[in-house]
Amino acid sequence: MQNSFFDKKLLEESIVSSFKKLHPKAQWGNPVMMITWLGALIVSVVTLTHIVSGVSFGFELQIALWLWFTVLFANFSESLAEGRGKAQAESMRNTRTHSIARLIRNGKEVAVAATELRKGNVVVCESGDVIPGDGEVIDGIATVDESAITGESAPVIRESGGDRSAVTGGTQVISDRISIRITANPGESFLDRMISLVEGASRQKTPNEIALGILLIALTVVFLLAVVTLKFFAAFSAQAANQDLSGVVTITVLIALLICLIPTTIGGLLSAIGISGMDRLIRKNVIAKSGRAVEAAGDIDVLMLDKTGTITLGNRMASEFIPVPGVNEETLAEASQLASLSDETPEGRSVVVLAKHKFSLRAKALGPHSAQFVPFTAQTRMSGVDVKVPEGDRMLRKGAGDAIQKHVESLGGIYPLAAKEIVEGIARKGGTPLVVSEGNRVLGVIYLKDIVKGGIKERFAELRKMGIRTVMVTGDNPLTAAAIAAEAGVDDYIAQATPETKLARIREEQSKGHLVAMTGDGTNDAPALAQADVGVAMNTGTQAAREAGNMVDLDSNPTKLIEIVETGKQLLMTRGALTTFSVANDVAKYFAIIPAMFATLYATQAAQGPLGRLNVMGLHSAQSAILSAVIFNALIIILLVPLALRGVKYSPRGANVILRQNILFYGVGGIIAPFLGIKIIDLVVVALGVVS
Repeated sequence: MQNSFFDKKLLEESIVSSFKKLHPKAQWGNPVMMITWLGALIVSVVTLTHIVSGVSFGFELQIALWLWFTVLFANFSESLAEGRGKAQAESMRNTRTHSIARLIRNGKEVAVAATELRKGNVVVCESGDVIPGDGEVIDGIATVDESAITGESAPVIRESGGDRSAVTGGTQVISDRISIRITANPGESFLDRMISLVEGASRQKTPNEIALGILLIALTVVFLLAVVTLKFFAAFSAQAANQDLSGVVTITVLIALLICLIPTTIGGLLSAIGISGMDRLIRKNVIAKSGRAVEAAGDIDVLMLDKTGTITLGNRMASEFIPVPGVNEETLAEASQLASLSDETPEGRSVVVLAKHKFSLRAKALGPHSAQFVPFTAQTRMSGVDVKVPEGDRMLRKGAGDAIQKHVESLGGIYPLAAKEIVEGIARKGGTPLVVSEGNRVLGVIYLKDIVKGGIKERFAELRKMGIRTVMVTGDNPLTAAAIAAEAGVDDYIAQATPETKLARIREEQSKGHLVAMTGDGTNDAPALAQADVGVAMNTGTQAAREAGNMVDLDSNPTKLIEIVETGKQLLMTRGALTTFSVANDVAKYFAIIPAMFATLYATQAAQGPLGRLNVMGLHSAQSAILSAVIFNALIIILLVPLALRGVKYSPRGANVILRQNILFYGVGGIIAPFLGIKIIDLVVVALGVVS
């Protein structure tokens, strides 16, 4: 669900939430902003005492207001990020319906409210029924409309006994009848848990966030010591220079200086960055069960992907007609097309399309009396058609090499050596050969190929640039696996994969210090999904798979794993970029403010002292410098909110390249921005006469 930054309702709710978060309990989780909150409170008290005492309070009042604005802007960034997630949660909540369930009790069907269902109950659903709760199909097969959950209008098949048995409450049965065993009590359903996660109620800080928080606290302590000791150094210097700096180094000025120097920019945006990372996945229809999972996706360096449906299209497609000597290709194509007319599988349809594409062959309409179609069976392992034509009957067959060989030899024909060589050659390439015959004569072979998805090789190359190694997982034999792996451009492959081999490979990679991600949808994938650092379960998969993974893809698109890794990388890049910018800001503000504050210290004949020469921006006065820095400090947070929520532009590059970019762009930019911003604000506040 897309939510604009400028959505009126979202902005209004975020503003109200910003004021609610002024409660000290809400600030306690962010030490940097807690210090800012305390500073604003102290300066507010100082302002009140000045008002009561009849002392000039204009400067103190402005500092207090801008410090409160700093806290509010930080609250606003977090509220805006939370608001976007809550809007998605509300959308998900609206999909729930209080339907009537057809409960099987003592062998009889009883109508009860869906809220009365408990784990283990069995219900039946027919065409038009809304599935009353999460469960697994235990009997039957049906098409189900899951658009309320996934947004995808195309119905999906749900059946018992397979990896596509899980159903979600709130979806609707379109056809047929199924029996469902309920797997969750009210309030514990998949949708209930997802809503809770999206709303961020159970969001915990990730290890990187904790580490960064420790760094920010350390920087805050360093600047706190610097500001506290500054009072004593200023007093000593003022005495040595026989000057009075009591009007310059006040409690208000010291607090304002502290707030300007501590990393308030990243401190104010840190929560928003983490929440928006989960939000970006939500808008891609992926539910992350924790912020830790999103962040781990950014650190992944080994990617394990299923071949079928992820790397390949999943359906073998006819790619070539290879005739035996003495038969031309068009004759083979025409016979293959006729033999495939009744074949409704994707492979059969692809044969018809290939013949039409290569030779403009259009299958003639065959009447029921002129043709008898022979369906494929597991026993014969071939299919075809018997056609009655004026020239004589035609017996066309296509199927596995050994099956066609037996068929041809049973009719008194000879299976040519050339056909065997073609079949073996296709197998070595990782393809599937279908031998075609007419009567007792072999015409040639159809080359069926598991088509590698377009652009997938380039995506793997991009991942390689990021330092991510790709591993293809397939049940194919090593020969076929090697051929497809080479065509797809993966770094490694696991052939004839079993649940045990997947799990062993993940543990092996992790023992070497690698972080591993993988996808899965079956119960047999559950151990590997649980073991992987990032386990992405398909929403169409079994309950066991969805419970084992730490992410759920509502679209059930295995290639989404690549996008998830990219989103995790973007989160880390955003946090790194804004941290670099914030630290550079602090350094720049220090060198911008201090010279202006002590410009007159140790001044003799001239109006400026030694430090005044470092006031390269020519700030008007100590008060204007402090006020301008505080205003800049508050405004920069609100200006960076869109970047924190949207994330820095992602591109597949190595860590060294990203670090260099951060230093050059956000580091240098973080130094330049305060000098320009503070100078412009200084000119404005002086022109408006708000400081002396």
